[in-house]
Parts: sequence; structure tokens; C-alpha cells
Amino acid sequence: MSDIGVSNVAKLYGHQKKLDMISPRPMSRFRFRYVMFFLMVMLSINALPQSIEDISSIKVDDLSDQQLQQLVDRASQAGLSEAELLQMAQLRGVPTSEIEKLRERLSGMVLMDGQGIGTSSSSSSRNPRRQLDFNEITRGMIPPQSDLEQMDIDQLPYFGMDLFYNKNRRLTFEPNLNLATPRNYVLGPGDQVLIDVYGQSETYYETPVTPEGQILLENIGPISVSGLSLDEATKVIRNRLSVFYTGLKGNNPNTFLQVNLGNIRTIKVNLVGEVRLPGTFTISAFSNVFNALYAAGGPNANGSMRKVKLVRNQKEIAEIDLYDFLINGDPGVNVTLQDQDIILVPPYLARVSLEGAVKRPKVFEIRGEETFADVLKFAGGFTDRAFKEKVGVTRMTNKEKAISDVYSDQFSMFLVKGGDHYKVGEILDRYTNRVQVKGAVFRPGNYAFEEGLSLTKLIEKSEGLRGEAFLKRVTILRTKEDLSTRMIQVNLGDIMEGTAPDIPIAREDVVHVPSIYEIKEEVYVKVSGEVLVPGTYAYSEDMTSEDLILMAGGLKESASKEDIEIARRVSGQGGREYAEIIPIAMGEDLGLSENPKTLLPFDHLIVRRKTNFSLERIVKIEGQVKAPGEFAITQAEERISSLIQRSGGLTAFAYPKGATLIRRTEFFKNQSETVRNNNNLLNLLERLNKDNVEPSEAQRQMIDRINRYLFGSNDSAEVEMDQSVIEARERLLNDISATREGINPIQLRETEAVAINLEAILANPGSKYDLILEEGDILSVPRELQTVRLRGDVIYPTTIRFENFRGLNYYINKAGGFNVRAKRKRTYVIYANGEVARTKNYLFFNAFPKVEPGSEIIVPTKGPKIPIRPGDLVGITTGLATLALVITQIWN
Repeated sequence: MSDIGVSNVAKLYGHQKKLDMISPRPMSRFRFRYVMFFLMVMLSINALPQSIEDISSIKVDDLSDQQLQQLVDRASQAGLSEAELLQMAQLRGVPTSEIEKLRERLSGMVLMDGQGIGTSSSSSSRNPRRQLDFNEITRGMIPPQSDLEQMDIDQLPYFGMDLFYNKNRRLTFEPNLNLATPRNYVLGPGDQVLIDVYGQSETYYETPVTPEGQILLENIGPISVSGLSLDEATKVIRNRLSVFYTGLKGNNPNTFLQVNLGNIRTIKVNLVGEVRLPGTFTISAFSNVFNALYAAGGPNANGSMRKVKLVRNQKEIAEIDLYDFLINGDPGVNVTLQDQDIILVPPYLARVSLEGAVKRPKVFEIRGEETFADVLKFAGGFTDRAFKEKVGVTRMTNKEKAISDVYSDQFSMFLVKGGDHYKVGEILDRYTNRVQVKGAVFRPGNYAFEEGLSLTKLIEKSEGLRGEAFLKRVTILRTKEDLSTRMIQVNLGDIMEGTAPDIPIAREDVVHVPSIYEIKEEVYVKVSGEVLVPGTYAYSEDMTSEDLILMAGGLKESASKEDIEIARRVSGQGGREYAEIIPIAMGEDLGLSENPKTLLPFDHLIVRRKTNFSLERIVKIEGQVKAPGEFAITQAEERISSLIQRSGGLTAFAYPKGATLIRRTEFFKNQSETVRNNNNLLNLLERLNKDNVEPSEAQRQMIDRINRYLFGSNDSAEVEMDQSVIEARERLLNDISATREGINPIQLRETEAVAINLEAILANPGSKYDLILEEGDILSVPRELQTVRLRGDVIYPTTIRFENFRGLNYYINKAGGFNVRAKRKRTYVIYANGEVARTKNYLFFNAFPKVEPGSEIIVPTKGPKIPIRPGDLVGITTGLATLALVITQIWN
């Protein structure tokens, strides 16, 4: 910044009150500060070329929503609106295209309005510490340079590089501005001093330190504080104010003074050398070397982590080893930065790489006379699987590479050299003294090998044999010196009886004691049919059919005790028989019998249903009958007339011609008897639990039995479905899948109306009109109907009162007549009982069907009329002419 610019800014900053008095329209404190800040930015553009270049590299598309929200929050804390933030970004060199993207991303986000801070006031409001700098606002959001991105993927990462930049996590070293101000903090231009006088006298001052190093207090005058610590400045301010506030003096003062720091001044620090973003950065005066390095992204791929230099007034005042912080947590020389300090990151000294079984396999920078023990400490030490006796090293000589070994007793003496590559191996994946036992022993697993170990001693170590152990053939898998294997078979039973010698065990032997169940098929029995829980059950010797039925929960009510049989596998040589059928006559109960039928493995017990057994079948009648409701079908051939009779007959208002029968189709999903029975039991359980009275002992046992049946076991019964229904659905699969756009998909209806002639049924019961009832039928007898509906291609579709002795044309005319596109010859009538009558054609005459009460007249529409295009007309004419010519030639 030029001297003229500094002078002008100082005058503006130091004489704000005078400008407010002279100006006809006083400027608000915040607006004045923004104009002042704008002028400072304009005057400092030429002084920060590197910083501008860094900021201009921001890519809005690379910013996450979280980072963008952080940008908004920081701008809000700095008192910037959205327009001011975008203008500041443009001044810092952000391209116009990125400005537009940033404006679009910021749309919908709210920036809080900042409040101005006065130079001297008695107000009690406190303002948070803040810095108005775009570098600070965008800190941590600058896209990284590509030096680390271009690293070879096979190369190990550099240790410590992710301290200042990590793709997945942004570590920040920003100083906490909300901490109490250190009392040894040295004041300087730009700091804001908060002076609080309380006690007998009360007042409050909030004033910045001017570029001349003074604070201006209203009615008191300037006080020089620049270069003083906060404690020293407090003493100077106390002495000055004690002239006006005498209560501050003496041994027993009644007025007290407290001096704190408000907004912290910003300083400019230069970061040069091998850093990711070299340049001049504006940071807080609380910052140290780590804060500045973070602002610059830390050292780059060629930068040193071991010898960072802090230069002040052309003198090196500190040298910082970042490894002390990374390894020991020691920040080293924690020097607070000052304005115009220089942080120099030189090129790295020397590097070695360490990979393998260490906790941090990376590339490390070395300095001085460091040994491999130091590098191992940098790497966090060995992992648990590391081979610690020896480490291999590849070293660069003057001409070529050389390989050597470093043993554990040499780690602290072996000096490392730049370019060394160390590799730590892992221990061998093998055992020195292992034998294994598998199979039918109580504790299978690995055991320690020892001299003199025999097969019987190893069995004793494994807690002995289980009862199902097969002793006639125990195998020992032995590994030979060339790692091939040899199988040894022994009779463990003879060894245990002493008739055969014991077998010595060698290292890596695997002893397998087979189980008798491993060498034969698992046996079971099955039960199906009319039992509560059909399925497969474990076979036991001397099991009877009664035992299996009890295991299956007992017989159902529908079970036929006289029609039970066992399907037994046969082993005939001819192969003409598949099973032997053994009929069983079950008694009235499942008690013990004199000659029980013993089951064999794989027997299948089949319990059949009683002849003609079925649950009650319910039909329903509704409408104009004397006793509507549900009725149970009494016999297989019960008809509609019988149902009418059982319901008391028709009422005086019944309209028999409109009666319909609603019947289930093959697509109706019937509940199986098991599902229906479970629903009934569930309903019973709910009713028992709803009673407020404590259930009796018998009811409690019933509740427990129902709970066990419904929820305690898995019922494999599924909803029964007739094979005819399945086949009917399969026949329609192609039609359903073949539907195309413009074609209505086929709807599978579970019920449909059956047209009946109730008058004929009542006049002649048992005739062909009197249909046999089926389960789920609903007979509906309506009241006498008095209207006729018209639908389709008529001028005004409506409903019209029925008139006796009127034909179809009468009702068409009542609806305005046929429409232009009406297809009159196809007009049809749907009667109240579901029957359909169509129009009949005799030469040039149409015989329309009769209309009855409750009818619905449907007038179809002709298809769309497609006009003939000129090209089609020419083609048709040409074709006809050609055909006529051919016919003429044939005749001639």
C-alpha cells in the first residue's frame, strides 16, 4: 500500500466524527466502515498479486453445500450482505463466470446484516470479534494445487501432508477468538479496545487503536497504547481516567476499571518457499505459525516439514520442526506472529520410505544424525504381525542400488540416508507346534504338540469321544517334509482295547474322528393330510403312527380314521414298484394298542379326509324378501326357489324381472379351511381377552392352547386353490401380457352377475331356470323400477321415466335423438336382471329390442372417419385403372 493511500485511510478512520458533522446526510457507522474497507481493498490490490491469484482459483462447483454454508456464516459474521460478498469476490479476481455460479448457489440462503461499531460510545452492547477480509472468509475453501494429485499411485503418502489438507476432512488451525484475551497481548493499530467503568460512576467506551497508535475517548482525548501489553495499557488508561473519575484513586476506590479487547486487528504474513499457496495472507493477530501454514495449505510435495523458518525484521527468530507436533504433540516455538512476518518453507532435507507391517507406512523426512529407530517412531512402531528381528533396506549408492538387512539390535545405531526404502515383513503364516482334532470329540480344535504325544493322549486332551464316534476308521492326515500329505487309517477301538499299538502324533497332524451320522443318510418320517401340523419329523426307533400323529398336533375334525395309510419305500430289483402301501385302522382315540404299527425310516403317513366332508356353505339373499340375510346350503342340489321359500317369499314391492344372482368367478380367492379355522380361533382369542373378568382356569388353558397353536409353531398349510382356477389364470397370461397401448387391459373380476328369470323360477321350481346354489352366491331382488337410462352416442345422455307401451325410439327422442356418429344398427338394451338384447336388422329396417323398467339403452359410436389423402386417392384410382386394363386384355 502506498504512503498516500495509508495517509488517506488514516484520515478517514481517525476523523469519522468530523465527517458525520460536516456531511449533510450523515453516513451510518457500518456504511462508513464498508466504504473505508472498500478503499483499503482497492489500494491493496497491487500489493497482493499472489493472494489474488490464489483466491481467483476458487471453483464454485467444487464447493460442497457444507463449505458454502460455512462461507455464508463467515460473511455474516463479517457483516457482509450477499451483494457485498459478491462484489468483494470480484475485486479479489474471481472470474465473472464463477461469480454468477456463486450468486446462483447463494440464492435461497440468508446473510445476516452486520451492525456497525462506534469509535466511542456509552452503549452497553458488545460486538463479537471479527475480521473483514475475503481471505479469512474463504479460508480452507481454496481448491488444492495438483502437486499432490500427480503423485504416483504406487508411491507411499508423505507423512504430515494431510495435517493441513485432507480431501475428506478439513482440519482447521484457526485461533479461537472467543477466548479471553491474553494479558500480555501487545496492542497495535486496528485493535478494538473495550473500556468498562463501573461502580460509583458508570460508562463504557468502545474504540479502535488508530494508525498513530492511540485510542480516542470522548471528552477525554487521545491515549497512546500502541506497543503496550494489555496490562500496561490498563495502567495507562487508569491513570488518565482517574483525573475525570476520582473514585478510581486511593486504597479504597469506589469506581473500578476493566479493559478488554473487542475486534482483533489483522496482520499480513508472507508465506514463501515450498508451500501449496505462497503469497501474503491476512490473518488474526492471535495467529501463530500453524495458523499461517494452514491458510497457505501447508508445505507442498517438495516442502520441508522439519525446518520451517520464521523471519522477522530480516532475522530468523525461530525454526520449527512440525514432526515435534505430529509425534509428541509439542508445538515447538509457539511464537505469536506479527505484521509483515515471513514464514519460509525450504525444500525438504532428505526422505526415506517405510512400508510393510508398521502402523503408518509412509514417506518420512529425516534430518541430522537420525537412526532407523527414529524413523520407526515416526511410523508409530511395528504392527502385531510384524517380523521384528530383521528389516530389509534398499539404499542408493553412487552408481546403483544395494540391499542390506538391519537387525533389531542395530535399529538405534543404523543411520538412515536419503532415498532409503525400508520394508518390514510379517511373521510366517504357520505354526511351530500345532496338531488338530476334528469330528466326534467333545472339544475339537488346535492343540500344542509335544514330544511323546500319541493318539490316545490327544483324544484325552480333547475331553474324550462323543457317543456317536465311529471308531473302526479314524484318519490321520500327516504333512511330510516336502509339504505333500499322507493319509493314515487306524482302528481306534482296537487301540483303546489294547489289541493294537498306539500311534505317535507328529507336528501338523490332523486327526479326524468320524461320526456314525456322517457316514449314513439322515433319516426322517413325514405326515401329511388331515393333521394340524403336517410336515417332516425326526425318526426314532420303535416310533408308531400314533406317535407321529401326536407329534403333528393330532387329527383334524375332517380326518377319516378308517382311511389312513403308510407309503413305504421299496428296494425291489425290478424297479416296477415305487412304494409299498400299508393301510392302518386308527382307533377312536390315540391310546396304546396291542399291535401298534411301527414306522421305518422315510415312511410317509397319509391321513385322508372324510367322504363329503366340508364346512358350512353360506349364501345370501337381499332386497325385497320377507327375511333377507345369510342362509346355509342344506343339500348339494338346493336351488334358488328353495332359498326364496326359506326367506319367506317376495314382498309386495318386489320386482322379479330385475332379480340378479351375483356369483363368484374362478378368480375368487377362497380361504382354505386352515385359514378359516385360524381366523375363527383368533376371533375367539380376542373375545376371551376382551372380557374384563379374570378368566377361569379352563379359559386360561384354552387361551394358552390357542396361543401355542397360532403363534408357537409354523403352519405350512397354504391357501388352497383349485387347479382349474390356476389353469384359467395361466390361460390369460398371454392375453394380459399382450395388451398394447390403446387397448384396455383385461380385468380379472372375482364376482359377476348371472342373469336369471325369477318369474319363471317361481312359476316352475326345479326347472332349467332354477339354478343350483353355490357357496358365496348373493340373490338380489330389487324394488319395482320406474326409470330407463340412456348412455352412449345420443345428444343428451340422461335417465327417463319408464312409460308403458313405449318403444326404444321414444326414449331415444327423449334424449335428443341419435348423434351424428351413432351406430344405430348396434343399439342394445341391458335389462335389470343383467340380460342383453340387441337390435335386429331386416333388410333396410331395424327391429329395436323391447324396453322394460330399469333397463339401460346403449348406443355405440362409429369408429373415427379417416379422410382420404390426395396421394391415397391417386393410388386407388391408378390401381383400379390397372385392374380394369388387365380384365379388358383377358376378355379380348
